[in-house]
Amino acid sequence: MPELPEVERAAALLRTLSKGKKIAKVEAVEDTIVFSGTTDTEFIKEVEGRTVKDVARYGKVFYIELSGDGKMPVLHFGMTGMLQIKGQLPIHYKEAPKNASLDWPPRFMKFVLHIESDEPDTHTEIAFLDARRLGRVRLVKSPLTEPPICALGFDPILSMPSLKDFSSRVLKRTCPIKALLLDQSFSAGVGNWVADEILYHARIHPERRCNTLNDAEVEALHERTRWVCKTAVDVNADDTKFPRNWLFKHRWGKGKKKKQDLLLPNGEPATVKFVTVGGRTSAYVVELQKLSGQRRDQTGELHRGPRAAVVI
Repeated sequence: MPELPEVERAAALLRTLSKGKKIAKVEAVEDTIVFSGTTDTEFIKEVEGRTVKDVARYGKVFYIELSGDGKMPVLHFGMTGMLQIKGQLPIHYKEAPKNASLDWPPRFMKFVLHIESDEPDTHTEIAFLDARRLGRVRLVKSPLTEPPICALGFDPILSMPSLKDFSSRVLKRTCPIKALLLDQSFSAGVGNWVADEILYHARIHPERRCNTLNDAEVEALHERTRWVCKTAVDVNADDTKFPRNWLFKHRWGKGKKKKQDLLLPNGEPATVKFVTVGGRTSAYVVELQKLSGQRRDQTGELHRGPRAAVVI
């Protein structure tokens, strides 16, 4: 699933191509699943002819701010959603889709925006694609104060809480820390690979219970949450430009021989293993991410003890 960095890349591209320009024409196909709370016909009627004021993102959701008093498109890619510009291959997540094509309109297209270009009588055409139909297209009056965005937690780039607030939110929970990071009502935009990267750099095992983390670990988690997201966004989600020591480069192809070994700080080979947490496969480094047996008592103090004894 496209996560915060990939969605930011898509939003930035759409912003570059459309901001300040008129949507001269809209094409859309009927899809009662992807178009949520609206229809393809209503989408065309609402969007066509209006000018794009901006394109913004919050978590894994992005939206188009339009001129006038009407509703605005709020978009979510789901598992396989993506944008495609006419004349170019789709802007994919991690791996190019099978049978990617320059055919137009593209297969699995839900809508196409015809954006007025700087050249007279020409348009830039941008399509929203979704093969598995898990993405969503909504129309709302106020994107930030209506679902789905109003139900999301903090955005690590846009609204990272203070360390004190972050610590309070983490330590009151008893679930595994990986499960908390994946909860969009806690941290909007953090998905599977981003969560694994955060925990790897914070040196925290994905199965650690939230309320067993010590102050130094919570501080590391706070710092690395924003750092991982910002670093990925700064290189436009181009994984070939991610730092060489990132777990991302070694977490894919479970069970397959890696082309490049991940090294520990001392230069020794790292052991990358996988565990299922919160229903998702989690990658971690055995030597750096230990599963502690600490527990926190009623006063908030940490003690050594069995994992089953975790209390708030």
